[in-house]
Amino acid sequence: MSELRIAVAGAGYIGQAHVAAIAATPGLRLSAIVDPAPAAQALADAAGVPRLDALEDLLAQHRPDGVVLATPNALHVPQALACIAAGVPCLLEKPIAPTVAEAQTLVQAVAKHEAPVLIGHHRAHSPIMEAAAQVVRSGRLGRVVAVMGSAVFYKPDRYFEAGPWRREVGGGPILINLIHEVHNLRLLCGEVVAVQAMASHAVRQFPVEDTVAINLQFANGALGSFMLSDTAACARSWEQTSQENPAYPSYDDEDCYVVTGTQGSLSVPTLRFKGYAPGSEASWWLPFTCETLPLQRVDPILRQMAHFGQVVRGEAAPKVSAADGLANLRVTEAVVQAAQSGTLVSLT
Repeated sequence: MSELRIAVAGAGYIGQAHVAAIAATPGLRLSAIVDPAPAAQALADAAGVPRLDALEDLLAQHRPDGVVLATPNALHVPQALACIAAGVPCLLEKPIAPTVAEAQTLVQAVAKHEAPVLIGHHRAHSPIMEAAAQVVRSGRLGRVVAVMGSAVFYKPDRYFEAGPWRREVGGGPILINLIHEVHNLRLLCGEVVAVQAMASHAVRQFPVEDTVAINLQFANGALGSFMLSDTAACARSWEQTSQENPAYPSYDDEDCYVVTGTQGSLSVPTLRFKGYAPGSEASWWLPFTCETLPLQRVDPILRQMAHFGQVVRGEAAPKVSAADGLANLRVTEAVVQAAQSGTLVSLT
């Protein structure tokens, strides 16, 4: 089987992660870097590939088999539409678009052209998440009642100095971080149908939020509570608990989600299960059966890239579709609206 030529547009942190993933994936090779920034030339030189200023130049001069779009959010929709028009499969980083309205345009184009567009919610490729979702689907927890979740961590000042846009509205943890959590919560508990939220920027005093408290209602009747903050010195985030990304220190005694049902609960990502034996009485006066379920840790970005290769070859449909990306964005946009209005926001 011949190697697929995969180009990467966007040479920032996540773009570099995709470059590394291409290099580590059999059957794929990097064909070009697209980024007008001078620093991108060094990345292209190190990889021995051309650097181009614009996606249009790539599609016209060095047409690849597939493109990873790791560019700023505002470019996501126009660049994905350009790839669709050129008939080139793309892996589009999250969020699918800056707004729901723009995302709808892209979803319509994907459906019209039956275009192979994979949205970069890489945690969907995590074997830990796959195992947790399987436990919930198996019915071992009984009927799902609630989920408690958190993404609380501390971003240093240099994070905002490197990207001043992160201080502004649209650059805060709701759009940057919560959208990952939303996809995980949808995998575990199903579709979100309503949200409430309170937001604060009391710590950093930036125009954008730094802390958000969120309530969620799911279509199956389950409820959820979620705490989000990028100014909290705490380890209850996916990065600091899953041990999937060695760039982050991790802690074996912490989880970031607990899914609870009528027969038991599952802590994620440690996969610690507490529940009542099948057919036995459920009562807080009775002890749980406690078990840590087996788990596998593999970098989900590597698994995502291998899956993208299958999508490019026509061997698989995108595991995270454009419609999924839109559903995730709808929830984050509803959280923003709920925090601003102080009301319950329905997504149905």
